[in-house]
Amino acid sequence: MNPKKIKKILEELGSGKCTVAEALEQLRTLPYDDLKFAKLDHHRELRKGIPEAIYTPGKTEKQIVGIVERILARRDEAVFTRMTKEISSKLRTRFGSKVRWYPEARMLSVGMLRRQPIGRVLIVTAGTSDIPVAEEAAVTCELLGCRVDRLYDVGVAGIHRLTSNMGQFDKADVIIVLAGMEGALPSVVAGLTSKPVVAVPTSVGYGASFEGIAALLGMLSSCSSGIGVVNIDNGFGAGALAVVIVKNKYSAH
Repeated sequence: MNPKKIKKILEELGSGKCTVAEALEQLRTLPYDDLKFAKLDHHRELRKGIPEAIYTPGKTEKQIVGIVERILARRDEAVFTRMTKEISSKLRTRFGSKVRWYPEARMLSVGMLRRQPIGRVLIVTAGTSDIPVAEEAAVTCELLGCRVDRLYDVGVAGIHRLTSNMGQFDKADVIIVLAGMEGALPSVVAGLTSKPVVAVPTSVGYGASFEGIAALLGMLSSCSSGIGVVNIDNGFGAGALAVVIVKNKYSAH
């Protein structure tokens, strides 16, 4: 962040040379924080309502620590996805309560403040093996201020497990549905509700599932309307999309 730029914007606002809306628009486009190996977008939440998200695979421990240090120094917020237990343990030892580890979701939050909850997202999985990706979606929604309900292991192999819990559909603003194998569950759910459905193909399944490609193609080819599909195992993306839908719904009231 450039302090001189911020000072100029605030001076113009104070003198009446620009409106609050114009000042906010300028703040949305301030420069990123250049760490050379990473360029942190500290204004993503201002633009999107979602803070900086860091995908950790491929980054060194030193790079991850450097990013966490900069975020905390700026009193900012971020979430780290696909974080390993080993690195998360070192970060918790070093930074204490400023970071929080979500083991089942493989996520770590840094400096995150609690949001006032709005709306409700229902997370549905076809099987128990889908839960790690489902928890990534669930924790994303919770961190970003949405209430979350979970309905796990209700796949089409035993459809009565789903239909006996359909009352939960009515409480939700958005339904995230995760499935591997042939990926049929989102089509079924979308055919039973008027709520928007975010479908997540998972890499669960035997050889012909092609590590989630079969489920992805099945969801993209769904004959049920009202489905949006994210990438294979992309629980964070599904949660972020659900939050955007919920926040836009309630901001319109």
